[in-house]
Amino acid sequence: MARIFVDGDDLVVYLSWRERAAARHGNVRAPLTAVIRVTVEPDWWRALRGVPHRGVWIPGTWCIGTRSHQAGMDFVAIRSGRPVVCVELRTSSPASFSLLGVSVATLAEATNTAQSIRGKAPEIDTSTPWRQPLPVPGENSA
Repeated sequence: MARIFVDGDDLVVYLSWRERAAARHGNVRAPLTAVIRVTVEPDWWRALRGVPHRGVWIPGTWCIGTRSHQAGMDFVAIRSGRPVVCVELRTSSPASFSLLGVSVATLAEATNTAQSIRGKAPEIDTSTPWRQPLPVPGENSA
């Protein structure tokens, strides 16, 4: 099962060799300075945004790989029935993803993981405890 953890100044999504093959992607690394917000989504399907781009998608079971949407790309490693740690990243992130979503075994483990990442990331936005919605295409920001 994929794991998300802090390694020095980086946030790492570690994938097993089977998950790497399924996602057609290696481990994902992003600097902690790119982390905007860390949330826990108890309903696994709510962490999925956009459409599948590359990876394996077995509806109601397993979703691993990249997903594309109007605001960019997400990387997810999600199993059904498990809570998801969602990490929003700045658009200037070298990881080139706007969201990392990784399932964990229990809600308590998800909360602990999110707290750990929040404590180590230097510039967390604490204005809201929820993920921000995707912008609607064609909407004027003025």
